[in-house]
Amino acid sequence: MNNSIGKYSGCHDIGREQAANKPLLKTVFQVMMRLFSPRKTTLLFVIRDKTRTPLENLEPVLREDIQKIWDAVPKPHAYKETPLSEFFNVEVVALSSYEEKEEQFREQVASLRQRFFHSIAPGGLAGDRRAVVPASGFSFSAQQIWKIIKENKDLDLPAHKVMVATVRCEEIANEKFSSFIENEEWRQLEQTVQSQPVRGFGRKLSSILDVCLSEYDAEATYFDEGVRSSKRKQLEEKLLQLVQPTHQFMLGHIRSGTLDRFKKAFDNALNEGKGFAVAARDCIKYFMSQFDEESADTDIDLANWDASKVREKLRRDIDAHVATVRAAKLSELTTKYEAKLNEALSGPVEALLDGASDDTWPAIRKLLRRETETAVAEFAGSCKRSVEAKAKEDAGRVLIRMKDRFSTLFSHDSDSMPRVWTGKEDIRAITKTARSCSLKLLSVMAAIRLDDDADAIENTLSLALVDPKAASSTNKGTSVDPLASSTWKEIPASKTLITPVQCKSLWRQFKAETEYTVTQAIAAQEASRRNNNWLPPPWAIVALVVLGFNEFMTLLRNPLYLGVIFVAFLLIKALWVQLDIAGEFRNGALPGILSISTKLLPTIMNLLRKLAEEGQRPAQTDPQRNPPLATPSFQSGTNNYSGISSSASSEVTTENGTKQSNPPEDQ
Repeated sequence: MNNSIGKYSGCHDIGREQAANKPLLKTVFQVMMRLFSPRKTTLLFVIRDKTRTPLENLEPVLREDIQKIWDAVPKPHAYKETPLSEFFNVEVVALSSYEEKEEQFREQVASLRQRFFHSIAPGGLAGDRRAVVPASGFSFSAQQIWKIIKENKDLDLPAHKVMVATVRCEEIANEKFSSFIENEEWRQLEQTVQSQPVRGFGRKLSSILDVCLSEYDAEATYFDEGVRSSKRKQLEEKLLQLVQPTHQFMLGHIRSGTLDRFKKAFDNALNEGKGFAVAARDCIKYFMSQFDEESADTDIDLANWDASKVREKLRRDIDAHVATVRAAKLSELTTKYEAKLNEALSGPVEALLDGASDDTWPAIRKLLRRETETAVAEFAGSCKRSVEAKAKEDAGRVLIRMKDRFSTLFSHDSDSMPRVWTGKEDIRAITKTARSCSLKLLSVMAAIRLDDDADAIENTLSLALVDPKAASSTNKGTSVDPLASSTWKEIPASKTLITPVQCKSLWRQFKAETEYTVTQAIAAQEASRRNNNWLPPPWAIVALVVLGFNEFMTLLRNPLYLGVIFVAFLLIKALWVQLDIAGEFRNGALPGILSISTKLLPTIMNLLRKLAEEGQRPAQTDPQRNPPLATPSFQSGTNNYSGISSSASSEVTTENGTKQSNPPEDQ
């Protein structure tokens, strides 16, 4: 409501950002443009403690700063090109120093006071007074201005205690963050971690963080709770962001140390004569658990950091080392047996060749066969252990393989093409086939079968899991579950990969996880059947027969209706074929209706045109021939209609647009 706004600042503050209150002036410009239409408000800048610098030199600098602020302020579209002078009338006044020139200061203040007293006089401070209202309307005008200010939430100022709490809590948080950076204990811990792991890292770091946050809580305890909590959370995030690289360094030390210890222990186990697969499995299990324990020691109470990525990298490094050692051992074994064969064959072969006779090469072949069998027998044991280790490893992923096989067989046909559930497929049979193949995979992975001995694992699983009714009818006298055991018949425990009890549990989990796929297929099939079912329900057909009896009798009494209906049927049949209605509705009811509606009128016009051409054809082929006399008989009329309709229908429904109508016969 004021026509003037005063701004009081020191002479030395001109040109400064905060001291000159430039952000405040920017806010004033934005609010005035957003809330009010252009009207001249006087901006009076009072400069105190005037120095020897003339006002004529200070005023251009001040006006230039004001213009820059105005240009930088985001403006509404309506005021994009509006100059500053449309909203504000800028005036600058300088006051002398009160302490140095008290009398002159008082005179200048008195003069400025008179300008405010007589602000509406010519040359006063009231601006152009375009928004002046009469005194009788001042109350309503003030209410409307206050309403605008209340509705604009951007002008809301927080409570005083909230403002104080925001400033002080932020200052306290910055102080505590700086003190944490300078904390000697933290700096020593950070420096030590750069070169070596630190035992009890998580506990020590959590203690330092807790001390820092408790100091913040102690100093900020009397401020607003919401502001205090918000600033504390920001402080926690900054502290965690600061210490996270050190935590990652610590995890890196643990990973590298665990990998080195694994390599040493693995090599020692192999040197002691332990089997390769057993040594690898035991060492991996032990040192991965060691990594989990040591990484848990680095956990910080405030953070919820996950060491899974570092753990995965450690496992990849361990697997790569095991693969390298395996390749080296295989190469070593190959070289060893080649040397043995060379040593076993070189001397005897040389001796046999020296005493050359008719039996020399048969003797060499016999020697070669005997030494080869010996080497293969020794090498076979190592190969057998490798196969068993690989089988035990894959047995742990049997459920994933079963689900993959079921998905492949269930979702693809015999040509490996994705199935489209149209309603004609036998989902029950497809599901049974896919599950049987998955059960076959389970039976194969249940035990190691390097010998030729037969077993009944597949039959047992099939009877117990796929066809339990057949199993119960076969074993009428007993009610014992064949899978309620930890061993297979005729299979030693050392060769068992998956026990019967585990097979039953795996099958139950497999069925639960594949049930959704079957349910989705059934739903898709039902939806396809509903879309392709054109017949009404049986009760509607019965209702049509009963309720249409009178219409049926009417047709019998008036045969002309039959001819009309027959002609209509031919036209509708021709429309049906031309529009391909069954094909249009295959993608849904709404798309089919929209497509047919766009093609219906052109198709009807095409049929009528072709009917007209068919009716004019006899006159064009034989213009000299007199047309036959029309007879009033119903039969003749019916024949004529049927002939024209049949001809038009046959002409419209032929493929590739070929006309196949027959000329009408002479009556």
